[in-house]
Amino acid sequence: MEPADRLALGTLAARYARAVDRRDTGTLASLFTPEVELALPPELSGTGISAELRGRETVARSVVESISHLVATRHVVGQQILDIETADGAHGETYCTAHHIYSRGDGYRDHRIALRYQDTFAYREGSWLFARRALLIDFAEDVPVTRSARPAPPR
Repeated sequence: MEPADRLALGTLAARYARAVDRRDTGTLASLFTPEVELALPPELSGTGISAELRGRETVARSVVESISHLVATRHVVGQQILDIETADGAHGETYCTAHHIYSRGDGYRDHRIALRYQDTFAYREGSWLFARRALLIDFAEDVPVTRSARPAPPR
């Protein structure tokens, strides 16, 4: 794998995190192949069983809707291990800590989730895109947090 490919795939994961945090459905959808699949673990499906979503618009809309009730989110992307299969396909694992801020009483709490994405990437028309993301939860915790009075506006 060329260094430029590694950089592009790391940037793809960072753009995903930023699009989710900004609730930017259009940008999020642009990071996926048209036939993308998102596999959710039982903890996040809302049904207690694993679920799969398909299609770039469905996945983007569902991800943004799933966090719409939160005050804020912050997804911090960590290490990424990548394996190239072909010139236009790769697999990898991307670590992330997802912060989900919600109000409780007169304060705020952070439901932090340590997770990993098992990713399949496709190179299409000059760009790397997500073809499949399977989300795995390692552990979660819920802690009180202090929130600034005015969050910085997105750029």
